[in-house]
Amino acid sequence: MVQFLIDNMAPLMFGALVFFLLFGYPVAFALAANGLLFAFLGIELGLLTPALLQALPERVFGIMRNDTLLAIPFFTFMGLILERSGMAEDLLDTIGQLFGPLRGGLAYAVIFVGALLAATTGVVAASVISMGLISLPIMLRYGYDRRLATGVIAASGTLAQIIPPSLVLIVMADQLGRSVGDMYAGALIPGLVLSALYAGYVFIVSMINKSAAPALPLEARTLRGFQLFYRVIFSLVPPLVLIFLVLGTIFIGIATPTEGGAMGATGALILALIKRKLDWALLRQAMDTTAKLSAFVLFILIGSTVFGLTFRAVNGDLWVEHLLTSLPGGELGFLIVVNIMVFLLAFFLDFFELAFIVVPLLGPAAEKLGIDLIWFGVLLGVNMQTSFMHPPFGFALFFLRSVAPAADYIDKVTGKLIPRITTGQIYWGAVPFVCIQILMVALVIIFPEMVTSMLDRGPVLSDTEIQMQMQIETPDYGTESPYGEAADEASEDDAAADEESGEEESGEEEEENAD
Repeated sequence: MVQFLIDNMAPLMFGALVFFLLFGYPVAFALAANGLLFAFLGIELGLLTPALLQALPERVFGIMRNDTLLAIPFFTFMGLILERSGMAEDLLDTIGQLFGPLRGGLAYAVIFVGALLAATTGVVAASVISMGLISLPIMLRYGYDRRLATGVIAASGTLAQIIPPSLVLIVMADQLGRSVGDMYAGALIPGLVLSALYAGYVFIVSMINKSAAPALPLEARTLRGFQLFYRVIFSLVPPLVLIFLVLGTIFIGIATPTEGGAMGATGALILALIKRKLDWALLRQAMDTTAKLSAFVLFILIGSTVFGLTFRAVNGDLWVEHLLTSLPGGELGFLIVVNIMVFLLAFFLDFFELAFIVVPLLGPAAEKLGIDLIWFGVLLGVNMQTSFMHPPFGFALFFLRSVAPAADYIDKVTGKLIPRITTGQIYWGAVPFVCIQILMVALVIIFPEMVTSMLDRGPVLSDTEIQMQMQIETPDYGTESPYGEAADEASEDDAAADEESGEEESGEEEEENAD
């Protein structure tokens, strides 16, 4: 029994984590408890040493010193301030009037505004709740199909998951050891293509079933001509300026993602102040929610660090890597299995949990197969977007359910009785958009240039040039190693081993010459 535990420590540890998660234990504590439990078990069995746990404090302090993670509270705070500043309401009102004469115009407006909010807030909850409160009553008022209306709102809100400055892309870059700026650049085109696919679906539905997405009636189009043009420009300028302030500075290279998030938070405060929506109640609520989300993310990260330390100590990373790299079909087989696994796990785990638990296990195997980790991270980001839309556990569906009318009501404008939105209608409305997201995963695999074309890889150096660059950049520490006496002794041992190997090789050459 003891030998069985020693030989199968890694799969048992992973299975125990799944067991805890399925029983509903908080993810952060399930990760940390599993890590500590199997660390003590490994020490008891003689597989690990107690010195392993001495690395934990330094790892926790390393998380606290990680400047990249500061972008998460900045972007969260920015999104919460913008949500309450009235920007979403102004955009939906004016863009809805702009697309109003078209069949399905309100749905197009929701998708367009969803993409703009995604590029400014980066928070799914803020986008879904804002558009659900503002646009859903209007769509119901003018006879939109309930499944189409709820599906468009939920799906457009999840664009904040993949369009920069997405929070999950920050975590993904940190877990894969890649630049957040590169992850943002790689995700830009897939996010825009996904928005276009949503609009294409609305167009097809409006052509097949004209009553499902009618145009706004003439009496509802209150803005016309120059007045409409002026309102559209006035509504678009603030978010576009904010997008440039955040993403433009990051892509140009003027600011890091953390600095871009700080500028975005400052810009959101200025915008709210201009609109006279900034007060102490708003600030208190935004800071409180930001603190809760940031603590949630950091606790999961600390828990995953504890789990990962023990999991790697029992060679769990090698077990997962061997398991994934030995799949039939090579790189394509790996991608198919991984995406199916992530899609299924998204039924039960949200994107933060997936990013902290699954991505660190998949990254080394992908890198060994020669897969570009930026492209791989964007691909997983698109796949994880389905975690917001999966019936019955999708968070975007929960957000929309909280603001959709749960009882029949009288419309204030038309005076008509509007039936309530059922949970089944929300779930069925999400299914076509989940299929579109799966199609987007396939498109990213088939056309990797959507991601890689936006990346600045710099000049390609030959092996000789790389060696010359390493010789130039290698510092001269003199006779003493900068890493202490242990490194000096190791280098002396290596030198002695080299001399012995050299003597053996010369002896073999003399014997060959004599023969």
